Amino acid sequence: MKFNAPAEQNPIDQLKVVGKATDRIDGPLKTSGLAPYAYERHDVAAHQGYGFIVGSAIAKGTIRAIDTAHAMVAPGVIAILTTLDHQPVPLGSHNAANLFGGAAVQHYHQAIALVIAETFEQARAAASVLHVDYMRAPGKFDLLREAAKAEVQPEEEGTPNKVGDFAAAYAGAAVKLDERYTTPGESHVMMEPHATIAAWDGDKVTVWTSNQMIAWGRRDLAKALGIKPEQVRMDSPYIGGGFGGKLFLRADVVLAALGARAAGRPLKVALTRPLMINNTTHRPATLQRIRIGADKIGRIVAISHESTSGNLPGGTPETAVQQTRLFYAGANREVLLKLAELDLPEGNAMRAPGEAPGLMALEIAMDEMAEKLGMDPVEFRILNDTQ
Repeated sequence: MKFNAPAEQNPIDQLKVVGKATDRIDGPLKTSGLAPYAYERHDVAAHQGYGFIVGSAIAKGTIRAIDTAHAMVAPGVIAILTTLDHQPVPLGSHNAANLFGGAAVQHYHQAIALVIAETFEQARAAASVLHVDYMRAPGKFDLLREAAKAEVQPEEEGTPNKVGDFAAAYAGAAVKLDERYTTPGESHVMMEPHATIAAWDGDKVTVWTSNQMIAWGRRDLAKALGIKPEQVRMDSPYIGGGFGGKLFLRADVVLAALGARAAGRPLKVALTRPLMINNTTHRPATLQRIRIGADKIGRIVAISHESTSGNLPGGTPETAVQQTRLFYAGANREVLLKLAELDLPEGNAMRAPGEAPGLMALEIAMDEMAEKLGMDPVEFRILNDTQ
């Protein structure tokens, strides 16, 4: 795509919204504390019970048994669902981690039980007396250790991994940079936790939840519950922070729906802070290598960016090389994404996926290359503009 001519008249040029003071529809309610978030919808269904999710205490292995006897007779307990009572729910289109069901443990704090009680405190107290018999298995948790086994991901259509002859151009470059950069895993800790209230009406369910993508959520929840999408209503007018962590179906909404059906009454479920970090999604750590070769005047002749990240089987890598396909000219190019299999909570979208860790590394490399060339870093970038 080349921008060689005016884009003609467009909605922004009309200045109906841009260029004027425009009130946010939800602004007054949010700033005054009157916006009703998912867990606070006390008005939508009567006699709501409270669900408390129990997360796995091991990071890899199998659950042999869950003893619920003491928890079932605890004060206020209505029902208990365990992962051994349920087949794994079908994965949504954007899910890699099993959200509930089955004996296998993929990662630490995987949801293994839901305790339902009259109050949150009763549900939490009863959850503490569940006895779980685990069989641990060796896991893969260290990206650096597993990086050697990481597999190069296939090219996307229309975006080849290699253009020209990077190796030859880099070998012949007058000035070279070869550096490695690392970024740690990062977790979402938005102010509002993942939370859902679920209520059934016959074979139809309504969920009041915190979700950024209603159509995706409705479709994937229907799949998880084994019903049709038209049997699911998803309501999410206010979100207290999402940033990618609430794009996809998570355990709170699945277990709220399953729990409400099992208890025969509306149910509310919120993830605790530890489960927000370990049971939802996060930005995976990366190991990156960037090589740049330039001639004596600073024109890039070769550029390579490799990034390795980890995820569960069926997951995708952190797309940290995408911006290197687009930024800065250079006839000979190589961009490679590698994925290592790790037994960690699911890696998925988080604010500026790919760009946040990848562009940081690329721009540091450009600054370091400018220093090697003895050039002003802005002049170095101007010289290598893509046009």
